[in-house]
Amino acid sequence: MSSSLTETDHGAASHGGSGPPARVVPRWRRGLRPYLLIVPALLLTGGILYPFGLGLYYTVFDFAASKPQPDMVGLANYRRIFGESSFWDSARVTVLYAVGAAAFETVLGVAVALLLHRSTRVGRVLEKILILPLMIAPVIAAIMWKLMLQPSVGVVNHLLKPFGLGGVQWTDTPAGALLSSIAVDVWVYTPFVAILALAGLRSLPASPFEAAAVDGAGWWFTFRRLTLPMLWPYVLVAVIFRFMDSLKVFDIIYALTEGGPGDSTVVLQIRAYLEAIRFQRYSFGISYMIVLWAVVYLVTMVLVRYLGKIQNRAAEVPR
Repeated sequence: MSSSLTETDHGAASHGGSGPPARVVPRWRRGLRPYLLIVPALLLTGGILYPFGLGLYYTVFDFAASKPQPDMVGLANYRRIFGESSFWDSARVTVLYAVGAAAFETVLGVAVALLLHRSTRVGRVLEKILILPLMIAPVIAAIMWKLMLQPSVGVVNHLLKPFGLGGVQWTDTPAGALLSSIAVDVWVYTPFVAILALAGLRSLPASPFEAAAVDGAGWWFTFRRLTLPMLWPYVLVAVIFRFMDSLKVFDIIYALTEGGPGDSTVVLQIRAYLEAIRFQRYSFGISYMIVLWAVVYLVTMVLVRYLGKIQNRAAEVPR
């Protein structure tokens, strides 16, 4: 049979022709397969780029509920954003939240991973329990903690009352609201960092640690000189995901404090929501989102490049 018309199963022919005959597939169908495989990727890309491009288009107008016939204003929305003190206040809160959440989650996640890496019976049980916060929607977790942090009826103040710490206004002060939001984020996402760090620990080669043990190296020296340099690429992946996600946080803060008290926990994402939905200044709110996207993109690119350097450096560690 001509090879231009069919593809032949040579394996079946080598077994004496037993089994069903080879399926005849025209060449044009074989040539079409690679293009069919990329159709889902093209649809996904279009589903992402179209709303993004439409949002960019809206930012050069002054769409608002009070102005049904918008005018083209060019970059006036962006100039207005950078000229308002509220933007810089929201940017400061966003950075504080992202840095605080990512730092606490990284330190606690690595510490938990080191404890679970001992492979004890208790560790294996805790490893299963560890993922429970990740199974709860962040909004539900925030509402749950909002009830527990109530000054009068919350269980947290009830447990702290014997230590003389009852009645703390956890979310009623600017500093307390921000710290409480970070604490909820840490509770929800520390298991994510711990799981990644634990996977990294279990993938490390054993020979360098065995050689260090033979030489009499202590735990701190082994951790600082061997474990951390080889584990750092895994940790940095977790940091990139958590820092990027924390920069655009909305659900936890809005469910816990709604941006209050005052504007003390209004991050950029919440500021964009307030401008676009509550105040109905659509183009201005979308401009906030484009600025936030640019910040997240630039920060992520810097961290990814640093990750590449760390991976190259980790590859030079003797294995």
